[in-house]
Amino acid sequence: MKLRDLAERLGCRLEGGGDVEIVRVAGIEHAQPGDLTFLANPRYESVLAATRASAVLLRDDAPAAPCAMLRTPDPYLAFARAVGLFAPDWRPAPGVHPMAAVAADARIGRNVSIGAFVSVGEGAAIGDNTVVFPNVTIGPGVRIGDDCVIHSNVALRERVTIGSRVILQNGVVVGGDGYGFVRRGDGTHEKIPQIASVVIEDDVELGANTTVDRPAVGETRIRSGTKIDNLVQIGHGVSVGRNVLMAAQVGIAGSTAVDDDVIFGGQVGVGGHLTIGRGSVAVGQSGVTNSLTPGAMVAGYPAIDSREWRKASVIFGRLPELKRRIEALEGQVAALTERLRARGEPSE
Repeated sequence: MKLRDLAERLGCRLEGGGDVEIVRVAGIEHAQPGDLTFLANPRYESVLAATRASAVLLRDDAPAAPCAMLRTPDPYLAFARAVGLFAPDWRPAPGVHPMAAVAADARIGRNVSIGAFVSVGEGAAIGDNTVVFPNVTIGPGVRIGDDCVIHSNVALRERVTIGSRVILQNGVVVGGDGYGFVRRGDGTHEKIPQIASVVIEDDVELGANTTVDRPAVGETRIRSGTKIDNLVQIGHGVSVGRNVLMAAQVGIAGSTAVDDDVIFGGQVGVGGHLTIGRGSVAVGQSGVTNSLTPGAMVAGYPAIDSREWRKASVIFGRLPELKRRIEALEGQVAALTERLRARGEPSE
């Protein structure tokens, strides 16, 4: 693609030769002639001078590069769109593979691709332009919107609703039974039937092997625009807001409400029946045991204000030394008190 055409499609201001041919997008340290690279972090400005890329995406106020430049207020966003332009545009041909099992009353939209060994249950509906890769199970009564991509080994249990433009990576399970049991008098446990619904709204992406459980009553819902990484567990009855980001191995216990624009770092654990305020952030490996106010930023376990956590973490390594010093001071105070007592003087 000619650089001038790329600049137009990305909405960038071109500085330099527009006839340069761009063949791929690459990182700034590994780019070669013919590559487009990007500079979003000022820490890499020193590397820019040595790049071999033919062109670079960079901020409007960034220093000049030794190659053609595409200026933009948000080079990282432009980079993401450029990757999409150069990504292989492949999808399986429309149609139902002869080795798929589709219920007679299932409704299949236009231009849908259903791969081998897919099972589509009674009363299910799949919207236009959706791709279902091999070995997917779509249960009875499932509703899937338009333009979705459902990768291999996904399981959508009965009555699950999936919006449009949803991406489900390999191994996702939506609508598995929530973890609900009641202790009997003899110490054994009786299962609470998990029969309610799960709703995944438009433009959501769920990473590989992520699970979203159904509750006994009510619903589990993930609202539009939320992006969830691999190996995340969304418990039964959880409500997740719009445009939420969750990194890998996050776990959210049942009946917790997560508001819009929340960010959870990797391995964050969130207790049940909590409210996580809009725009709050939990740093990786935080244990959130209490509700968070809107805009809070927490870290540690139990999670506290991240600034306080950083101050406290500096001291952790010195705790053995501080303990020895306190014990020594306590010994000195005790000896001084004993001497004062022996003299008949007050010790306080």
